[in-house]
Amino acid sequence: MSTALFVAGTDTGIGKTHASCALLHALRAAGLRVTGMKPVASGCIETLHGLQNEDALALRAASSAPLPPYAHSNPVALREALSPHLAAAHAGTTIALPPLRAAFDALCAEHDVVVVEGVGGWRVPLAPGLFASDIAKAWELPVIFVAGLKLGCLSHSLLSAEAIRADGCRLAGWIANRIDPAMEAAEENLATLRELLPAPCLGVLPHGVAPAQAAAALDLAALTA
Repeated sequence: MSTALFVAGTDTGIGKTHASCALLHALRAAGLRVTGMKPVASGCIETLHGLQNEDALALRAASSAPLPPYAHSNPVALREALSPHLAAAHAGTTIALPPLRAAFDALCAEHDVVVVEGVGGWRVPLAPGLFASDIAKAWELPVIFVAGLKLGCLSHSLLSAEAIRADGCRLAGWIANRIDPAMEAAEENLATLRELLPAPCLGVLPHGVAPAQAAAALDLAALTA
């Protein structure tokens, strides 16, 4: 098992956080001390403790106790629900890798596995010349991507896998998430993904099930195969 994993998505809104939380629960059930990290998050809300993000808070709730400082879990918290490069520009700041890496290293020092959730899809811009994919590339993290089962998931999944591998990253596996319970030919689409994707399916998350229960659908053995 790697000491860190990067969870990407085929798109925005396909359940990266849900899948990441399920993965955290599965790793905890395997006896590992784990924590989630959302390096960059936009659409944050003002709290008594500063800007915080719903996804980052969900990752923390699924992590092992005691929890690290919030700033380690989510070092860049941006108020506006925009692409990070725009939200950062509007906030008068620029996202850079070194502060993210410092928080990541602090988490790695205290945990067996860190699950790093990306933002949006693989190629979301963070700053001029910097993309979400650069986090996984710079830190040499194995990548798991989440495919939301809906119309269009085949092309999105195949293109994501192609981009991840073209960037020199190891595609460790993928997770299917049933975001559309009424999807037509869902099982046939799943069979097509299993046939065409160059990595193992780690599980199919059922619709409407909390991450702690959805964890049972994940096969961690596929990560170490």
